[in-house]
Amino acid sequence: MTNQQVAVLGAGIMGHGIAQLYAMANYQVALYDISHDALNKGIHHIQESLKHFSTIGLIAPEKISSILANIHPTTSIEEAVTEAVIITEAAPEILSLKYDLFKQIEQFASIDAIIASNTSSFAVEKLAEGIQHKERFVITHFFNPAQIVPLVEILGNHQTPKEVLDRVKQMMQAIDKEPVVLLKDKPGFIANRLQAALAREALSLLEEGVADAHSIDTAITAGPGFRWAFIGPLETADFGGLDTWARVIENLAPTLNKSEHAPQSITELVHKGALGVKTGAGIYSYTPDSIANKTTQRDINFLKLMKLKQSIE
Repeated sequence: MTNQQVAVLGAGIMGHGIAQLYAMANYQVALYDISHDALNKGIHHIQESLKHFSTIGLIAPEKISSILANIHPTTSIEEAVTEAVIITEAAPEILSLKYDLFKQIEQFASIDAIIASNTSSFAVEKLAEGIQHKERFVITHFFNPAQIVPLVEILGNHQTPKEVLDRVKQMMQAIDKEPVVLLKDKPGFIANRLQAALAREALSLLEEGVADAHSIDTAITAGPGFRWAFIGPLETADFGGLDTWARVIENLAPTLNKSEHAPQSITELVHKGALGVKTGAGIYSYTPDSIANKTTQRDINFLKLMKLKQSIE
């Protein structure tokens, strides 16, 4: 257990989950955002999430108050980063905004503090252009909901020494994440590239009328997705036989969607403002009550899977 201080900049969708992770591992967490309203919303999400952790039995109910006491909301970057050993930037994907935050971080943070970005879209070298001391800059890409999904992708820039990457990896393990360190930069890193390839094919099947949305989703959750919780696609290929998979790829590859653009049916939904859960309509339709219920059930199911995997491993 630790009592070190960390900082999370941004209390939004990703930031509050990352802050919760550190707080659960007994770090003192400075959670920064530009407004008290944003901070209050972030703390509320953390409170609700901790209740789910308690319901599933992953934390004792009496631990909730002490975990929350580890989180210190602030609207001052100086206050947030001055004593932090690692500073996680979880701001919106706007390059100029991130550069501005980096400048402020370096103004107030210790020279030994690690600066980590949770970006999902910017190349590490592009982000590093906004950092004076590049040797301490890394990407730590969490997945939503960050407090539940185990994966963190770690990537350094050309000046990041192995010692810093090792230190970051150890910190991720200390907050019960499963870190993977990329050997080179690639747009989308690992998981989002694989996810995007699958999403493109799923959307194509939907647009072509091969099956309805529920059937396409079920084909994954009850099929490959069931296996992927424990063995990845490469190990799956080994189990299936590389000779078999070589033939499958040769037979299917010519028929797979190769478009570099989203399907027309999806772009039409976007133009109509049907963006999914956040607008109440997308590929599926939602009501305010169903959104709340589905989100809660999603997180509880994820936590049940987490508990199962922990009991097995």
